[in-house]
Order: sequence, then structure tokens, then C-alpha cells
Amino acid sequence: MEPESELAELRQAIEKLTARVSRLEVTHPPSQDRAPVPLPPPPVSPLPVAPPSPATDASAPSAPPHLDRDLESRIGSHWLNRIGITALLIGVAYFLKLAFDNDWIGASGRVAIGLVAGIALVLWSERFYGKGYKAFSHSLTAAGAGILYLSLWAAFQLYKLVPNPVAFFAMMAVTAFTGLLALRRDAEMIAAVALVGGFSTPILLSTGQNRPIALFTYVLLLDVATAVLVAMRPWGRLLLGSFFGTMTLYLGWANRFGLRNEDRTIAFVFSTLFFLVFAIIPLLKPIQRDWATSLRAHGLPRSLLALALLNAGVYFVQVYQLTDDVRAADDVRAFVAAGLGAFYIALASLLRRTDGESGVMDLPHAQLNPWLHLAIGLGFLTIAIPLKLHSHWITIGWLLEAAAILYVAHRAGSRFLRNAAICGLALGVFRLLLVDDFYSQHLLFNARFATYLVALAVMAGIRISLRQDPSEGREKAEWFAGIAFNALALVALGAEVRDYFARQMVPLGVWTPAEAQRRYDLTVARDFTFSALAMAYGAALMTVGFWRKRALLRWQAMVLLALAIAKVFLYDVRELSSGFRVLSFIVLGALLLAVSFAYQKDWIDLGKTNDR
Repeated sequence: MEPESELAELRQAIEKLTARVSRLEVTHPPSQDRAPVPLPPPPVSPLPVAPPSPATDASAPSAPPHLDRDLESRIGSHWLNRIGITALLIGVAYFLKLAFDNDWIGASGRVAIGLVAGIALVLWSERFYGKGYKAFSHSLTAAGAGILYLSLWAAFQLYKLVPNPVAFFAMMAVTAFTGLLALRRDAEMIAAVALVGGFSTPILLSTGQNRPIALFTYVLLLDVATAVLVAMRPWGRLLLGSFFGTMTLYLGWANRFGLRNEDRTIAFVFSTLFFLVFAIIPLLKPIQRDWATSLRAHGLPRSLLALALLNAGVYFVQVYQLTDDVRAADDVRAFVAAGLGAFYIALASLLRRTDGESGVMDLPHAQLNPWLHLAIGLGFLTIAIPLKLHSHWITIGWLLEAAAILYVAHRAGSRFLRNAAICGLALGVFRLLLVDDFYSQHLLFNARFATYLVALAVMAGIRISLRQDPSEGREKAEWFAGIAFNALALVALGAEVRDYFARQMVPLGVWTPAEAQRRYDLTVARDFTFSALAMAYGAALMTVGFWRKRALLRWQAMVLLALAIAKVFLYDVRELSSGFRVLSFIVLGALLLAVSFAYQKDWIDLGKTNDR
């Protein structure tokens, strides 16, 4: 062979190898911790080298980035797959509709086609799952299960081909098989399909008859099965799904058939069983062992916390509704509330002990679970008091509940519980200001002022808790709590002044000029007392503000003094008698001069003011 032809063949082989390596580097980029093996340089030849072919030209465009390849792969393997399945199912549905409309296929044939198609899709999904196409196989399984449910529904409701028990047990079999398939594949999506199908079965097979025992027994079995499923896999969202499914069927039954006397006992028994199933969920050991993983991956603890609050609240509302026509209903409700309080306190203690033994308490946020159960228990105990005692004890109960939750929040370091305490406080204050109707016969020593003191104590505790919170936005919340505290204190003192003079203005007999003069003098004294209260409270705030070096208190004092100034100059100068008018101006002037002198002497370093 001639040297020139041999050199040309060698050059072509090198070019092919270079192009092949380039393609391999594009499809399989080298790892960052291992450098690619360099290619050996081409042999040096004394003959002139031909220009490189277009396939290896350095100016050729580079391969697309790795991100683009991932996006392309995701679109091609996932989205096109799902769209294709959807299009295929729609096409089959249109074909079946056309066949049904033209009577090409009878009722039995239609149901048989649906059952065969559903089973085929599930079996087909197994094949793809074995090859590693998990997302594709899960989609096929969900579609197959849905077709099976609809086919069984059509066999019973539309075509009357099978009796209700046969369709019911067939749907139960589909639910059980789908749940086992979810466990085997470790697929939460398939478990959710099983859960939706299970709770849809009573709706799909409803005959319109009132059979609460059969319905609630089935729902109870579903709840227990869900608890077992969650104990084996950390799928906390299934718990909320099962809870809402249970409540949906319960409310649907109650709305359709009403709560007749003969059904109230059945509803109460099963409501209690539902409550107990969801209440003991946190005691399951597998959940505790998977807590740390679930916290990061599945959000299980959040589901448990939400479930604990919902379960307790919904059950008490159910009991409240079921005891509407019961004699001494408030006594029964108070007894149930006290029992729930004791139950949750015992459950909190048990959770704390079992969590400590298993090492769960060392995990982040794990201590919140027993503390939350304790807060719920204390809340029920406080609810039991107003249910038994009525009137303003309801307000006190809400305020004490807020205090209990605040204590728990402080011990657990939970912002969530602290916000719950704020909501409880707001509810109590709302009732105190707008609902409760007090009649007091003594100044300060009365039920209303005692209730205000409870509210002020809880508000002070919330402000202290906010002061120890390092999170962003803490200062604004603390300022608002301080302002609300002083405003509520002024309302409480103002109400005492108002009622004191109202008691003095009760007519003493026949309406005479002397009686009219007495009422006028009392009105003047009351108006002056309001001004004196504002000035005294403002002076106290200013004094504490200077002493504690807190600008917020001093600003509140100045606002209050400004209101006092406006009242003295705009109202007192016209309405008060000469003596009270003189006294108002002298007191106000002296107070303002004292405050001004304190600022001018700069007894505090305003640059070092502590706003906390």
C-alpha cells in the first residue's frame, strides 16, 4: 500500500474516533471529581495534513446545556406520557359513547369492557413499574382503579345488573387491592386513590335508605385501615384525607336524614369511635420512629398537629349538636368538656413519656406534639367552667384558656401556640367589651373589674412572651400589645367611673329642682373625673417611661395628655362649674410643666432609650 493512501486512512480513523468521543462526552459528561482521560495526540507526519472535516470543526456549535437536556427529558418522558394517556382515554371514552349511543354494545358488554379495561390498565402498570417507569405506572394504576369504580357503579346504579351487596364488596376489594399495591410500590399517590375510592363507595352505591350503622361501621373500618397504612408508611396527609372524608359522609348523612331521636345515640357512639381513632394516632410507634424523616420529606408532624386540633374541635361540636334536645344539656356538655380535658392531659403525659423513651424529644419541633395536647386539654377544662356557670364565666374561661396556651407556648417555644393564645385573648376581650352585661354595686370590687384584670394579666403575659421572641416583626407586635394593654386598662377604669356615678344618679324621690341640681352636680363631677383619670394615667405612663427609659410609654403618655388637653380646652371650659374648671386647668398646667421640665433637664439619655 502506498504511504499516502495509508496516511489518509489513518487520518480518517482518528477523525471518526474523535467524533465518537465528542458524542460520548455530550451524552455522558465526566464527573467533577474525575478528570476525563486525554486523547493521545495524532501521529506527527512529515506530509502536509489536510484541513479538518466539517464534523470536527472547532467552530461548530457546542452541545446544549445539561439543564436543557433535563427539561427535554422531563417533557418527553413525563408530560408527553401523561398527555398521551389522557388523549388515549378520551379517545376510548368517545368511542365507547359512540358505541353506546348506537347500541353497538349492550349494558352487560359496557360493564364488561370497563372492568376488563380497568384490570388491563392495572396489569399494564405493573409491567412498566418493573421496568423502572414509576410515574407512568402510577398514572396507569390510578386510571385503572377509577375505571373499575365507575364500572361497578354503572353495573349497580345505571343498569341494575348486580345487587348492592355485590357491588359494595367488589368496590371494597378494589380499595383493598389498591391500598396493598400502594404499600408494595411505596406510592402515596396510589394510596390517595384508594382512600378517595373508599370514601366514594357509599356515595356511588347509595340507595337512599337510612342505614347509619352499616354506613358508619364501614367508615370506621376505613379510618382504622388508614391508621394502619400511615403506621407502615409516613403518609401523614392521608390522615387528613381520611378525617375530612369521615366528616363529609357524617355531615351528608345528618343533612339528608336529620338527627332523629333514635339516631342520636348511634351518631354519638360512632362519633366517639371516630374521635378515638384519630386521637390515638400520635401513639403509633412507627410514626415516632419516622418523625425526623417525615418532618423533612412528608410533613407528618404538621398533619398530626392539624389533626389533633380539628379532631378535638369537631368532636365537641358534634356532641354539642347531639345534646340540643337533652334535658340539662349544659350539664352534659360541661361533663364531656371536662372529660375531654382530662383525656388530653393524660394523652400529653403519655406522649411525653413515650417520646422521651424513643429519643423523639431530641428531634427539632418534636416537643410541640405533647405540649399541644396539653393545651387542648387545658382548653377543654376552661370551657367546662362557662358551660356550667354561664354569663361572664364564659369570658373568663376563654381568657384562662389563652393564658394556659400562652404558658404552653412559652415552655415549648412555639410561635404557633402563642398566636393561638392571642386569638383566644382577642375572643375573650371581644366578648368582654361587646357581649357581657355587668351590673356592679361596688367600685373596683366587682365581677367586671375582676374579668378585666384577667384579660390584662393575659395581655401582659403575651407582651412578655413577645419580648423574648427574636424573630422579625417582634417589636411591632410588642408595641401593639403594650398599647392594647393600656387602652384596655383605661376602658376598665372608665367603666368603673361611669357606673359609680350612675349609681349615685338614681332618683331619690319626687323630681324636684333640688333633685335636678343634684344630678347636674354629679354629671359635672363625673366629667371632671374622666379628665382627672386621663391626666393621672398619662402622668403614670410618663413616669414609668422616664424610669424604664422606654420611648413607647412616653409617646402613649403624650397622646393621652393631648386628649386630656383637648377635653379641658374644648369641653371642660364650657361645661364644668367654676371650681372644677379651675382645678382642671391648674392640674393640667402643672402636669404639663412637670413633663416639659423633665424633658428639658434631660434626666434620661434619649439616645439610649430602651424600647423594650
